[in-house]
Amino acid sequence: MSDAPVTRAVVLLSGGLDSTTTLAVAQADGVEPCALSFRYGQRHVVELRAAARVAEALGVAEHLVMDIDLRRIGGSALTADIAVPKGREPAEIADGIPVTYVPARNTIFLSLALAWAETLGTGLIYLGVNALDYSGYPDCRPEFIAAFAEMANLATAAGVSGRHRVEIRTPLIELSKAEIIRLGTRLGVDYALTSSCYDPGVDDRPCGQCDSCLLRAKGFAEAGLADPLAARFGAG
Repeated sequence: MSDAPVTRAVVLLSGGLDSTTTLAVAQADGVEPCALSFRYGQRHVVELRAAARVAEALGVAEHLVMDIDLRRIGGSALTADIAVPKGREPAEIADGIPVTYVPARNTIFLSLALAWAETLGTGLIYLGVNALDYSGYPDCRPEFIAAFAEMANLATAAGVSGRHRVEIRTPLIELSKAEIIRLGTRLGVDYALTSSCYDPGVDDRPCGQCDSCLLRAKGFAEAGLADPLAARFGAG
């Protein structure tokens, strides 16, 4: 039996379907995940309650929630008084960058994840971005991830000194939503704990009509599985 130390990794955890699956993948990879979530002024702050549930259920030892006020910048339906699109067709969702895009959000989140990773003595970061069934966000593309990793290795003491290289793992980036759901199901993920909705009701009930809800429903349908979140809210 190996007595080699377990590698730590920062895992960005929103409490949604993708980030929860990514956390499960990190654990399956044999790393010790340190979960990082953000209270950034998002209208769907329900996702932080989901992140706390997920972190507890998956036995994460350290879950850091950081506060950033991106409402001061605005520019997104998630951080400003802009209506969240509802009832759009798949072709509409895939066409262009929607108003739910938060300017530079993943750049900001990854920068803070990078700082925490360096203090934890690791260069490993997991991010649940997806470039297939997604809403057209530019900071979910492989080109962005590769560019950020290159920058990170030039911008940190650990990278410059050669102590360790920064590696950003995006295990879901080439998977469809259905494939992500099948993967998480195989890993034992309880998707009833998660939250995907951009505009939930006062009781945290998903609206069922925003882009994120529609992509989630499409993924479960194509995976041939029932969404346990529906049963949680008495809808199935």
